[in-house]
Amino acid sequence: MAYYQNPIDVTTLPSWKALSEHRLEMQRFSMREAFATDEKRFDKYSFTTSGLFLDYSKNLINDQTLSLLYSLARESGLEQAIHALLEGEFVNSSEHRPALHTALRRPLGDRLPVNGQDIMPEVHRVIGQMTDIVGRIHTNQWRGYNDKTITDVVNIGIGGSFLGPQLVSEALLPFTQNGVRCHYLANIDGSEFREVTAKLNVETTLFIISSKTFGTLETLKNAQAARAWYLARGGTEEKLYRHFIAVTSNIKAAVEFGIREKNVFPMWDWVGGRYSLWSAIGLPTALAIGMSNFKELLSGGYAMDQHFRNAPFEENMPVLLAMLGVWYANFWGAQTHAFLPYDHYLRNFVKHLQQLDMESNGKSVRQDGTPVSTATGPVIWGGVGCNGQHAYHQLLHQGSLMIPSDFIVPVTSYNPVADHHQWLYANCLSQSQAMMLGKTREEAEAELRAKGMSEDEVQRLAAHKVIPGNRPSNTLVVERIDPRRLGALVALYEHKVFVQSVIWGINAFDQWGVELGKELGKTVYQQMTGHDQLPADDASTQGLIDYFRSRHRG
Repeated sequence: MAYYQNPIDVTTLPSWKALSEHRLEMQRFSMREAFATDEKRFDKYSFTTSGLFLDYSKNLINDQTLSLLYSLARESGLEQAIHALLEGEFVNSSEHRPALHTALRRPLGDRLPVNGQDIMPEVHRVIGQMTDIVGRIHTNQWRGYNDKTITDVVNIGIGGSFLGPQLVSEALLPFTQNGVRCHYLANIDGSEFREVTAKLNVETTLFIISSKTFGTLETLKNAQAARAWYLARGGTEEKLYRHFIAVTSNIKAAVEFGIREKNVFPMWDWVGGRYSLWSAIGLPTALAIGMSNFKELLSGGYAMDQHFRNAPFEENMPVLLAMLGVWYANFWGAQTHAFLPYDHYLRNFVKHLQQLDMESNGKSVRQDGTPVSTATGPVIWGGVGCNGQHAYHQLLHQGSLMIPSDFIVPVTSYNPVADHHQWLYANCLSQSQAMMLGKTREEAEAELRAKGMSEDEVQRLAAHKVIPGNRPSNTLVVERIDPRRLGALVALYEHKVFVQSVIWGINAFDQWGVELGKELGKTVYQQMTGHDQLPADDASTQGLIDYFRSRHRG
């Protein structure tokens, strides 16, 4: 099962050197001119798979660019890496284990041996367990302590146990079944706990505690607060099991909390948190949209897996998006990437992508522990498109930074209001068009003269009206956001992130920086509360502890 990526320095590869030379040749490349001289550019640089249509024609590329990027992918061992990922080899080298989130999407009947044991029966056993509990809640067989039906589900978890399920349940709100509402409690902040519980009736609320160890600080504290809230409002210890279930590998701790063992769903160490929405971590989503729709989500992810496995690089959507990201990060100096969904239900997609991308590829050493020699993961940011047009799109249009962007937009709205959706779609296209075209000095001057301004005024204002253009973007269009297409969309970006990790030679599946913050947080808490009399390791932290102690009330 061992997989060890050759820790080569990617900058020494022939294709990397060729790309460096090609970048100089592309210095004066104009997308305006490229579209003007090639009427088939859109047809050539767009394609569809798994219900997603991608237009990547608005990029700083030509055929040679793409050929060199695909050569870099092959020289970096990407073909072998894709096979290793999908066949359960140990792609997580620092923790010596596979990353098998794709196994969660495989259909019944597939086999996937890991350490000599087929894991697929266990995967589908858990899907069956999820199907059972969702069915019982939707048919009112599962009831609260006073026999009222469950109307609200609160997921208590953080990181991947929160961001992925929240994204899916919100994105698929039109598919909500049987009136079950999803809520999420992640932050260890009393204000968030108060806001969430203020909407709830204790008699009809089910809590799902999602924590691999059943000891994650934020999750455990919120679980304890939820238990106290339940007991203070009429719930009893004897019937606590009707209001709390768990997704964890620590069955003993969950049972001690008061959860029945048969209502504990497993978490496996071969699924990282940011990839876990496909597992029992997705239970709140399944309760909201129903198991048939949840299985459609899995089916969409599996369709993208198969595309990723089988499509040649030249027609492989995750590979293409990943290599374009490498092109901009490593050869054009881009340090960030903007995601701009034009859909209210996708408003939290960027939050999920931030964890997926930055927690995976925010690394500075290669698989063998040697320092990387080039930039790795970019800063991911963005938000709902139309709102951004009146805020940070100004930076995208006229700022001095290179910021590639991904636009995501559905053709059909579930909630049509007059011609709103036509305007929404038009806004999306106009923004990507404006980033590509820009506005020249001559066009700015002509525009001002057409308004009747004096020549002095024209010359005074023209420079401020110039928009450089030539800003790269991709546009992903879906007919509508449904479970299958959403599954494909999420899996697309999972694979994109993995491809980039292979190019840079880093491990996309560990997160030691996150672990350090957790460790230090425990020490600081002990020092704040006086349980640890030793001073902090630095004067700044000690000063802030002292400031808190002197002013904290309660």
